[in-house]
Amino acid sequence: MKQLILLLFVILCSTFVHSQDIPARWDELVATDFPKALAKSNKTCILPIGILEKHGPHSPIGTDLIHVREWAARAVKEEYAVVFPDYFYGQINEARHQYGTFALPSKVLWDLLEATCDEIARNGFDKIVILNGHGGNPEFLQFFMQSLLNKRHNYAVYLYRPQDDSTYLATYRKMHKSNLNTDMHAGERETSTTLYYRPDLMRMDRAADQSGADQKRSSLPNLYTPIWWYSSFPNHYAGEGDKATKEFGKFIADHEIALFVKALKEVKADQKTIALQNEFYDRVDNLNK
Repeated sequence: MKQLILLLFVILCSTFVHSQDIPARWDELVATDFPKALAKSNKTCILPIGILEKHGPHSPIGTDLIHVREWAARAVKEEYAVVFPDYFYGQINEARHQYGTFALPSKVLWDLLEATCDEIARNGFDKIVILNGHGGNPEFLQFFMQSLLNKRHNYAVYLYRPQDDSTYLATYRKMHKSNLNTDMHAGERETSTTLYYRPDLMRMDRAADQSGADQKRSSLPNLYTPIWWYSSFPNHYAGEGDKATKEFGKFIADHEIALFVKALKEVKADQKTIALQNEFYDRVDNLNK
């Protein structure tokens, strides 16, 4: 009888704990649980941004999107925050010659990102963390961030920009098999990460079907042109994806998740950014008074 009572007690406790759990993904939350999610996250929302583009002949078109989706999903198991649904609207004009690319006009990208942040804030969040997974987005995102100071916002946006430590980099270099300088897109690093996160989507038997080598078709020292990427990598593939391993992917993923969890904790505890923004906006408003 005592064992039966103990078993029932354990079941009841498990049910209670389970009932207190709420999903991290915005689209999986029940509306009546939203206030709980706001409180549990300290009004912090992660906006993972990927892209739809060719990733060599072997990786899925949504590789960047899948990467940030899985990255965020694992991080919030350790440090809760609400994760905005899949967002794949970024800068990708350089891949418009390849099937599967989804490239919107620049103005649409800009307006959509600001409107998305505004809507996230309207739902109660005052901290938005952009987790970017696409190499073609940083310049766009940094300009977007600075332009947020153009008008008053009642929320803060944080662009996550990790800095790897020397210990990690030393091990990374030892595990890395291909040329580090040309491993830029759908190569060993990116392919290894996707192999770890979603091996079911990979077509590794095709990884060497196309060249990911720099074609070096243009050389203009000290000058930039928007066609530079296409001139070097017309296959929209830079690196050697066939050198990838799941073990290398796990090493990268474990590190990036741990770093992001640390940053997420700092954002949730941050009380200065919004206060400084308000001080700045007040000074702008009062400049000529």
